[in-house]
Amino acid sequence: MKNSKKTLEFKFERTIPAPLTEVFDGWLDPKIPGNPWNAAEKFILDPKLDGLFYWTLKGTSHYGRFTEFEQPTRIQHTWVSPKTLGEESIVTLTFKKQGEDTLMSLVHSDLPDHELARGHEKGWNYFLNIFPEQFGNGSREKYIWADAHPGESEKE
Repeated sequence: MKNSKKTLEFKFERTIPAPLTEVFDGWLDPKIPGNPWNAAEKFILDPKLDGLFYWTLKGTSHYGRFTEFEQPTRIQHTWVSPKTLGEESIVTLTFKKQGEDTLMSLVHSDLPDHELARGHEKGWNYFLNIFPEQFGNGSREKYIWADAHPGESEKE
């Protein structure tokens, strides 16, 4: 039975100046700024079909399960956090060869239609603006929480 609740969906695309496999692997590498694992204070990451992840950022937990894993072209996982109101949402990443570059798409769907869930648009844009800089002749920009969330006070 289809859920009749109104939901949000955010779509993002970035062209990354690197080969497909390097971009796919970089997204899952906690040492690479611009992916959520790099920003985490604590994390567990088991990137495989039915593998689980858990990470915290400023004391806020995020967790989910990998539901599709097709290296190096597709990753899909569930996503739960306080900003999803505890409801399961879906993050789908696709990676497509585009000449010598890679077109990376991220779709975050099934988010509750709520102001807290709308914050995912800002968060994903922040990560996805840093991630391409880690490849080619990029600046290797670092992640700084305050830059991603101006005006928010840090949790103690």
